[in-house]
Amino acid sequence: MRSPLDECGPRDVYSAACPCRDMLDLLANKWSALALGALEGGPQRFGSLRTRLQGISPKVLTQTLRRLEEHGLVDRTVYPAVPLHVEYALTALGRDACEPLAALRTWVEHNIGRFPVGAGVA
Repeated sequence: MRSPLDECGPRDVYSAACPCRDMLDLLANKWSALALGALEGGPQRFGSLRTRLQGISPKVLTQTLRRLEEHGLVDRTVYPAVPLHVEYALTALGRDACEPLAALRTWVEHNIGRFPVGAGVA
C-alpha cells in the first residue's frame, strides 16, 4: 500500500516542500527530544514525565505528548480507573528515533563547556 508521502518524490530536507521538515522540526524540539528520552526507560504517567522534565509546564508537556502521539512516536494508553490512569510509551518508531537523539544529548552534555559563555547557554 502506498503512502500519500510517496507522491512527493525524493526526500531532501533542504527542500522547502519536503515533508521530512515537519518531522525534523518535531524531533529537533527540545521538549520532544527530552520527552522521548525520558520514555526510553519504559511507560510513564504524565506526572512522572513532568517531574523528570524539569522546567516544562503542564500545557507544554500536553502539547508535546499530543504531537508525538499524532506522529506515531508515542502511544497513549488510558486505563479505566478512578481517577483515570494514563500512560505514555514509545512506539517502535519512537524507539528508533531515540538512538540519534540520545547521541545528540550525550554530545551536548560532553561538550557544553566548549560553547562560548553568553551564547544562549545557561
